[in-house]
Amino acid sequence: MSDTRPTPESIDQDRDPFVDWVRQATPYIHAHRGRTFVIAFGGEAVADARFPDLVHDIALLHGLGIRLVLVHGARPQIEARLQGQGAQLRYVNGLRITDDKALVCVKEAAGTVRVEIEALLSLGLANSPMAGVRIPVVSGNFVTARPLGVIEGIDYRHTGEVRRVDHRTLQAVLEQGAVALMPPLGYSPTGEVFNLSAADVARGAAVALGADKLIFLIEQAEEQAADLIAPTLLASEVDALLAATPEMPDEIAACLRAAASACRNGIRRVHLVRRQRNGALLRELLTRDGSGTLISAEPYEALRSACIDDVAGILELLSPLEASGVLVRRSHERLETEIHRFFVTERDGMVTACAAFYPYPQENMAELACLAVHPQYLGDHRGERLLEHIMALALAQNIERLFVLTTQTAHWFQERGFQPAELDILPMEKKSLYNFQRNSKVFVKTL
Repeated sequence: MSDTRPTPESIDQDRDPFVDWVRQATPYIHAHRGRTFVIAFGGEAVADARFPDLVHDIALLHGLGIRLVLVHGARPQIEARLQGQGAQLRYVNGLRITDDKALVCVKEAAGTVRVEIEALLSLGLANSPMAGVRIPVVSGNFVTARPLGVIEGIDYRHTGEVRRVDHRTLQAVLEQGAVALMPPLGYSPTGEVFNLSAADVARGAAVALGADKLIFLIEQAEEQAADLIAPTLLASEVDALLAATPEMPDEIAACLRAAASACRNGIRRVHLVRRQRNGALLRELLTRDGSGTLISAEPYEALRSACIDDVAGILELLSPLEASGVLVRRSHERLETEIHRFFVTERDGMVTACAAFYPYPQENMAELACLAVHPQYLGDHRGERLLEHIMALALAQNIERLFVLTTQTAHWFQERGFQPAELDILPMEKKSLYNFQRNSKVFVKTL
């Protein structure tokens, strides 16, 4: 009988990008189930003809078991109503002033936007992404607000800020399987209505609920936003970024401030996602690299000492380099016994780079070995970060020189200060293990 098993070539030809994507998304689907996400978007999103696509993506997240709180803005709808009355919404120092006439427009616009969102989430047409879907939506007086008052002589009238969010009622809504919908309005114990920032409402809701994620869908074009903010940002860096970027659009600045505040109050991850990119929300939540900016209290991609659970990830990095002769082959068993020598950068559970540190204290030397970066993450200075970390570790141990053995990456090390050296410079123990068949070149850096 002939062997009809598929060859590696035929397997590669059978690869389906859709199937690959679903498999890559599966860990995130499991991780997100039962989690609470607060998603904020502006009135511009609701006015966009493509808003149903975003609603379909939100419905998918709900179907995956994610508990959703939606916070919407209504700026263009408010401004359209004001223009119809020959008035406009005034801003001072980036804060809106809401007079009596503006407050009427705010309430009308918020009500209209809420109804439009509820209508789209109620769709169940056959042959559409919403077929067979039923998503209960609950809105209400979840936010207690207070007036901004008079700031530097300016009376902001009916413009307010979040004082408290009724997290118990919100939790009850989410536990019943409903989507909570929050407009940019707040209420006082005296029955007043206040015009709020959607970013402030979203931040307040996320903190009150202890949400797993806070997500802002921003309006700026991808190229413009990418020029202003990096893919990852620490909350502690936000103030300096805003001070150094006076041209930052008010919307992004408000989201950044809200994000930093949320992180300081226990929210681990805040996402800024460019709404105009089709499927951006799904890409951000269901892929490792996302599609927007991640803001966190702690570094998203950690550099740390390796542990036994990292062996499989390190082997995955090293195997292609070993097969091509760049690195010496290491067995699974050897790697397990030497795992305490390794350091890794890790991104959402995936080892993206690794390096090993072997000290020879008697000769005041150390070896940098097994420096490898995942092919998908080249060009983001992970190798440099590991090199700098190991150099700092060597200096802390009074090591004077760091050496590497390499066959194909000499230029990379030379560009970073390593100099060619003779074999005799190696520590005796390392010299005795030198593989003359590989004929590796020796490079040394004085620390």
